[in-house]
Amino acid sequence: MNAAFVGMPAFPVAAREALADTQLRHNLGRATHTIRDKRARVVGEMPEWEELRQAGADIKDAALLRLDVHLARLEESLTARGAVVHWARDAAEACRIVADVTLAHGAAEVVKVKSMVTQEIGLNEALAAEGISAWETDLAELIVQLGDDLPSHILVPAIHRNRAEIREIFRTRMAASGRPAPENLTDDPGELANAARLHLREKFLRARVGVSGANFAVAETGTLVVVESEGNGRMCLTLPEVLVSVVGIEKVVPSWTDLDVLLRLLPRSSTGERMNPYTSMWHGVTPGDGPQEVHVVLLDNGRTRALADRVGRQALRCIRCSACLNVCPVYERVGGHAYGSVYPGPIGAILNPLLHGVGGDTQTDSLPYASTLCGACYEVCPVKIDIPSVLVDLRAQVVDAHRDRRAPHAEAVAMRAAGWIFGDARRLARAERVSGRIRRWWARLARLPGPGRRWTTARDLPTPPRESFRAWWSRTHR
Repeated sequence: MNAAFVGMPAFPVAAREALADTQLRHNLGRATHTIRDKRARVVGEMPEWEELRQAGADIKDAALLRLDVHLARLEESLTARGAVVHWARDAAEACRIVADVTLAHGAAEVVKVKSMVTQEIGLNEALAAEGISAWETDLAELIVQLGDDLPSHILVPAIHRNRAEIREIFRTRMAASGRPAPENLTDDPGELANAARLHLREKFLRARVGVSGANFAVAETGTLVVVESEGNGRMCLTLPEVLVSVVGIEKVVPSWTDLDVLLRLLPRSSTGERMNPYTSMWHGVTPGDGPQEVHVVLLDNGRTRALADRVGRQALRCIRCSACLNVCPVYERVGGHAYGSVYPGPIGAILNPLLHGVGGDTQTDSLPYASTLCGACYEVCPVKIDIPSVLVDLRAQVVDAHRDRRAPHAEAVAMRAAGWIFGDARRLARAERVSGRIRRWWARLARLPGPGRRWTTARDLPTPPRESFRAWWSRTHR
């Protein structure tokens, strides 16, 4: 499991640091507003949008309900078309398979289509350990890779960078990994894109092995689908001799009819377009056309764990559109790095704990609390994932996971004390009398002392009333 960035602090710590970066907040605010405004316009063109959302949710739920059947059919269809199907239980197995295929062909480098799942398993790092260079070909992923950075958004991994920063990365880092940037490079978007195009073209023409993920996998025909906006994916999927596709098992859909609905939902929700500029589909090996050796790695890596969660399994509907990130008030202010994971934002706040399990580390356990529960993410999700409900359920799981600790948290101690007081009418009456007597002293406190200080740092400390309801009732209804 490698869905988290190693060594990242818990969300509250990382978020506090991100909030202090005014340039980051400016970059994020401008980018997210632009994307969500585009989405709102194209969604508004479709009076049947809500019905389409429900259809998408139903399709994904139906596929997950019979996941074993559809995966078996997918394997059968792929094998019949000349592909080699591998099954990977975790990140280590998946990385080993990709490395073995690459080394078997004597290749020292691979070109990659933008893929969240290969980031999830830490494929680039695993290949580097085997002496294999993995080159990202998506423009935003290229920026992140050249800048020795981490992705911060599902759709636009370099959303935290502005044009001036990108120009500096290209100018100072491109030469170390291939064709250098033009000497007179400016921060004009067209010039930056052209510099990336020239830099990548030699890699496309040289590489013998391509690596991809897949947005969808159609079980009945063994079709893998990648949607993208730049054409780099098309180059990776057609030019190399060997193609290795790493696909999460939740990406399978039964039929082309199901794919039709999802391909109408995805572009509007992700890039604010009516359709993707490039939708690439391949069915195993086609003699004389494209890669002549195709491997498909079907990856679990915690997905069956998530599927077993009655509330959380709906997160496996996710089609990675990033609409939830673009409307989230928390993400807009702190960015993706604060989540410490390949999957940031609201979907990351539920997907990572579901894949990892809670109770294991502080960073993962902090993610269900990285939300205001405003519900904006649910309103825009094209497959109707009720993220706020899953967040609340995961918070309960985090609390339960820490219940049996020998040294419970101060919050747990306070809640047990409150439960003990509220559990008996006489104890509650005595507590009310005490609170009334210390009211004057209490009113002078800005924060609670000791462990309670952290609780009241961001919350008002209410003053006890002069007279409790119990005392008022006794006085007026004698």
